[in-house]
Amino acid sequence: MTVNASDLSLIEAAALLSGASEWDSRALPARGIRSFVMSDGPHGVRRQLGSGDHLGIAESEPATCFPTAAALACSWDPALAEEMGAALGQEARALGVDVLLGPGLNIKRSPLCGRNFEYYSEDPLLAGRMAAGLVRGIQSQGVAATPKHFAVNSQELRRMSSDSVVDERTMREIYLTAFEIVVREAHPRALMSAYNRVNGVYANENRHLLTEILREEWGYDGLVVSDWGGSNDAAAAAGAGSSLEMPAPGLYGARAIVRAVMEGRLSRQSLRERATEVIAMSEAALSHGERPALEAEAHHDVARRVAEQSIVLLKNDDAVLPLVGGTRVAVIGDMAATPRYQGSGSSQINPTRLETFLDVVGDSDLDVVGYAPGYDRQGADDEALVREAVELARRSDVVLAWIGLDELSESEGLDRSHMRLPAVQTRMLQAVAEANPKVVVVLSAGSAVETAWEAHARAVIHTSLSGQAGASAALHVLTGEVNPSGRLAETYPVSYEDHPTSAWFPATGELALYTDGPYVGYRYFQTAGVEVAHPFGFGLSYSTFDYSDLRVDADGASVTVTNTSEVDGAEVVQLYVSPPQGVWGPVRELKGFAKVMVPAGASVTVTIPFDEYTFRHYSTAAGAWRVTGGAWTVLVGRNVEDLPLEAVLDVEGEAPEPADPALGAYLTGRVDQVGEAEFAALLGRPVPTPAPDGEIGPNDPLSAMSGARSRLARTVAAFLTRRRAKADATGKPDLNILFVLNMPLRATSKMTRGAVSDEMVGGLVDLVNGHTLRGLRAALGGYVRNRRADKAVQRVLDHPRR
Repeated sequence: MTVNASDLSLIEAAALLSGASEWDSRALPARGIRSFVMSDGPHGVRRQLGSGDHLGIAESEPATCFPTAAALACSWDPALAEEMGAALGQEARALGVDVLLGPGLNIKRSPLCGRNFEYYSEDPLLAGRMAAGLVRGIQSQGVAATPKHFAVNSQELRRMSSDSVVDERTMREIYLTAFEIVVREAHPRALMSAYNRVNGVYANENRHLLTEILREEWGYDGLVVSDWGGSNDAAAAAGAGSSLEMPAPGLYGARAIVRAVMEGRLSRQSLRERATEVIAMSEAALSHGERPALEAEAHHDVARRVAEQSIVLLKNDDAVLPLVGGTRVAVIGDMAATPRYQGSGSSQINPTRLETFLDVVGDSDLDVVGYAPGYDRQGADDEALVREAVELARRSDVVLAWIGLDELSESEGLDRSHMRLPAVQTRMLQAVAEANPKVVVVLSAGSAVETAWEAHARAVIHTSLSGQAGASAALHVLTGEVNPSGRLAETYPVSYEDHPTSAWFPATGELALYTDGPYVGYRYFQTAGVEVAHPFGFGLSYSTFDYSDLRVDADGASVTVTNTSEVDGAEVVQLYVSPPQGVWGPVRELKGFAKVMVPAGASVTVTIPFDEYTFRHYSTAAGAWRVTGGAWTVLVGRNVEDLPLEAVLDVEGEAPEPADPALGAYLTGRVDQVGEAEFAALLGRPVPTPAPDGEIGPNDPLSAMSGARSRLARTVAAFLTRRRAKADATGKPDLNILFVLNMPLRATSKMTRGAVSDEMVGGLVDLVNGHTLRGLRAALGGYVRNRRADKAVQRVLDHPRR
């Protein structure tokens, strides 16, 4: 029976807008409203056993660990993403999950973001199309997908208190377009807001984002859930368009919502709409019914196939790959025995099984002469390990060197400090190459790395973070059973200093200024003419392809692709456009792609249609999307730098808007040279300044307590810092400590199942700032009042008036 929100009392409707536990919504049994179950994550179902802890310290049910988004994106295949999504959805059903918290599709603004492995690309079109495929697959199984984190979320440092300051054009064209594609094309039933503020307003209570754009402009009618602990003001969130505050803030927020309604700060209509969204998710939940069996073996095969299609061949000098049967190979590198197959954080999966290369290489025709770890996983210098690897290399025809980023480099809760691989790995690689120059590198990394070490390799395959079946997938590519067809979904700079964000990422204070504007990733490198190590869209194959016969009309472009080799292979045809003369902005942008299988010696005609995203730009003057008329250049080819075919298309539209000279360096794309006045011109308002230093506030992270007046607060901060250092020394981050260090004081009222109220947070802030007596009175008095009020509300919920 459908429950109508209008039949609920104010407190009942308000209570639905917050979770009951780490993973469950609140049930109202007296009204026939059941809870529904949420769970991470984007590349596997992390269904926790017993009491949840959000970040995965507690044991979780075994589930298939699929390749991460960073790997899947390199397949450039939305249909493959949909197949993986269907398997994710089936496992969610099997594990009793109604709402799967993924995919993540924030833009890779900087290669140093610690969570980049969970995100698809630096390009919004590629990210949006891949995420839309995953969402369609998940929801085909009756499970709600939850694209995240909406929006403009680009760093882990101070992620719950940072303010992303961005101009409207850049926000729309770069950071929101992927979400728009997913919402319009895949119709997700849930969406997660981000931790950060956007232009001064928390994302979870940002009416411009959640109502004006998401609901009114894009037509979204589903549930919006806060990130875990990411809510600030429950009543403001409900008024802005957020439906559900997670994980378990108790009933304090419900009382605050009712108070806001009674005082006229929140309309009854907004409250009913939010409650209706929660009820709709509850009534669609399948976790209370019979569960199917988890199809572990079939999904392991899906994970392998996704990994195979996502591996990128970065280098293949002298066609050293594929390896022929009988080749004497030395397997070197700790990651061959202990794979890097996923990142750390809330998406961490307990795999149903886990392949290692040492386990699977025996299934091939390769002659393995031995294995040597080669380097210390924690980065300690060990010359004995290097000597062992060198001696083994000398006895082989080919060296297979497994290297990559370590666990501390890629984790939720922290950002990288540089783009280099661990020095012990690159020094080992050089020593091995001097002993045997026929080195093939197998690289594991969820984000871009510097690649000067490629000089010591004849061939490189990039597996990214390829999930539990990644080892056999790599073996199949190395031996030619699979022809590599992955393409990079992000640019690989020559060095981090070449990246436009290198001077200011991550923002260490409260303001994260997006001074790079629309020049993100290849948009910057192409416009500014900066050389890169590997361009966006790059990837080699064991086949070779020619492009010919480009035809362009108002509906789209078609091109003939010919496989000029003797090996069947797949090519990713990429379409870019360049705007008419007089239009400032990126010189070229991806606007379409198609992955196509081409048999040896055959030709295939590929058609890529134009759509509403192809020629549009956001006009800040008009406050709307516009199409610029004029002669657009359409370019087609293998990657953003290798586009052998182009044609000019006259597009009907408005005259180009004159560029404001005050934009300065933005007109040339040299955003590494942008000053404050130019950024102000882009923003259309003065650049905000950080608040003056003063007492620690409720929105400051707990790490700020290191400078608190209270000795106790400083002691707590020092204890947390020591705990982090101790965990870092083991090579595995303590995820809960990282979360707590970045957590603002206000979040203690959102993560404690109601034990802490907002009033008590005020007392904690006073305590931290040395106002001991006042803080104790507020904290202790608030605790008593909160417990009393919660019990009274719970009695009403348990025994509502009819």
